[in-house]
Formats: sequence, C-alpha cells, structure tokens
Amino acid sequence: MSFKPAPFWLTAIAAPFFATPLLASATEATLSLPNDATVGVEVVETLTFKPNQARLNDILLHPTQAAGSSHSLPEYCVIVGNAHLVDERIRVTTQEATCIETHDADSDIFTGEFSASAYAEDGQYGIACENSPCTLSPGQTFLLTLDASVAIEELDNPSAELNAQRRQANGEGIANPVPREEAVPD
Repeated sequence: MSFKPAPFWLTAIAAPFFATPLLASATEATLSLPNDATVGVEVVETLTFKPNQARLNDILLHPTQAAGSSHSLPEYCVIVGNAHLVDERIRVTTQEATCIETHDADSDIFTGEFSASAYAEDGQYGIACENSPCTLSPGQTFLLTLDASVAIEELDNPSAELNAQRRQANGEGIANPVPREEAVPD
C-alpha cells in the first residue's frame, strides 16, 4: 500500500472548497466599478457641433485604451451620453451602459445606470475643441470619471440558456436539430 505525500491530500481535500465560491460568483455576475474610477473611451462615430448648436443627445461611446485610466470595461460595451459645447470644450456626461463580457462560448450581459463625466488626458474637465466646427472623432480618446460607483447585475441571457440546452447530448436538451423529412435536392 502506498501513501501519497501530505501536499497531495491537502490539495485534494481543499480544492472543492476553493472552487465553490468561483462557481457561485459565475452565476451571480456583477459589473462593478468604484466611485471616481476612470475608463478610457472614444466616440463610435464622428460628432460635429454645427454653428449655434451647443448640445448633442444620445451619443455613443465605447471603451478603448487611454493613458491615465484606472479601470477597464469589457471589450464589447456601448455607453450612451450627451455632449455639451461650453467655452470651446466638449463636456460629455453619460447615463447608461450596455456591456457584454465573453467567456469562451458563454457571455454575461449588463445594462444599467452609468453616471460619468469626461476629462481630457490632460486632466481638465471636458475635451478641448481643436477644430472649427468643433468635432469629436473615433480614435480621439478621453477619460470618463465615474460620478458614483457602478454595480450592474447580470441580465438573463435567453440565448445562453438556449445554447446550453442545445449542447446537452444526453439529457432533455436538443443536441442536434431534427432532420427534415423531405429529400435534399441535388
């Protein structure tokens, strides 16, 4: 009869206890960022302020790498906000975000309140207007600083549930589609 060394047995006994919280947190995912966190973003499409126009509503932003950011958002994320032109600076404020975080074939969907304000990479409130007319373009990164902490719970994902049912080979799920009864044309 052979005995395994003590580290092997400790690992075998302790592993299930360490794995359990990871499984529990995977089912209760939350997208969270602290108050005053900064994330890098850019506009999705070019925004141009026309003469005598001081506000653009429902602009779309998405995350990108930016110098000075303290946190990052999932790669697939859209943030909705407004832009105001004040004293040759574009002040961007946001209201909500929708983010999808992927894990191999599965994904978590988050939609909720996202209150933040834009700061240029130089740390000043608003983005300096460098052209006339005043324009924000994709590739022009800036920082959003959260006005309040964010804790967005994961939404139900019906397609993930459907895909899980389809992947079940030996159960009640649908492993393969039902073949057609008619002949396949040549």
